[in-house]
Amino acid sequence: MQTTPSPMDIVPDSEHRGLVARLPPTLRGLALLARFDRPIGWWLLFWPGAWGIALAGGAWARWDLIAWFLLGSIAMRGAGCVFNDIVDRDLDAQVARTRARPIPSGLVSLRLAWIWLGVLALVGLVVLLQLTPLAAIVALASLAPVAAYPFMKRITWWPQAWLGLVFSWALLVGWSDVAGALTLPMWLLYAGSIAWVIGYDTIYALQDREDDAMIGVRSSALRMGRHVKAGVGIFYAIAVGFWAAAFWTMRPDPLAIAALVPAALHLGWQVVTLRADDGAGALARFRANRFTGLLIFLACMVVGTSL
Repeated sequence: MQTTPSPMDIVPDSEHRGLVARLPPTLRGLALLARFDRPIGWWLLFWPGAWGIALAGGAWARWDLIAWFLLGSIAMRGAGCVFNDIVDRDLDAQVARTRARPIPSGLVSLRLAWIWLGVLALVGLVVLLQLTPLAAIVALASLAPVAAYPFMKRITWWPQAWLGLVFSWALLVGWSDVAGALTLPMWLLYAGSIAWVIGYDTIYALQDREDDAMIGVRSSALRMGRHVKAGVGIFYAIAVGFWAAAFWTMRPDPLAIAALVPAALHLGWQVVTLRADDGAGALARFRANRFTGLLIFLACMVVGTSL
């Protein structure tokens, strides 16, 4: 027998349960709806943009742009989550891990969710106005794939691939703002980021495999089945390969490739220690990718900065 979640419930993967629980109910609902309690999401959205800025040579000169990207990542990740929850409100009510989300639990009304989405979008607009015309056009081009993402889990076994396109898009924006053009190293870095997202979001999806199978939601974790560990390893290897190619086109020097070793080792640790039946372990390894993002940023800064 299923029970209706209490509005006081906080989803299990919240990282700031005590702080969020002390907020008034409406503010708590809005914070949870935008996932402010789970900063891992905006870190994962932010890092590819920071990579693009750093590899294009703007790590030091464009620190202000990096700061704007951080603000934009928090706002737009929040907006994306609000839209996703609006679309998925019926599915979320059927999944144990998502049943306590603000809309299906009744903590936030559908009308208030739409208003909150508009507020977050306005913050994103402020960030957009800081960009060069080319970068702004690239940023606006992301709206269609972002809007389509919530529907991907209904029509493909690989919604993680679509998420890779969306969550890596800031890389295109950051690079184009600094470099003023969309060139080969950017595309190679972007391809690597897409593979990285597929890998880490497959790990994340391991938590929901049973519920997803029951309600007909598709994911790469279900598609890979008992080969999920090897599958994640393959996508991580593809990511490192594309990143190495991007670095080589920028600086054809073995030392440039060596800058990727720390990140490659960290990804390897995730794969080796991953257990498909351990939801808590999968969540911990998913969250560990904020550190992977930092390692790649440092590598991009080393390769992209002229001495």
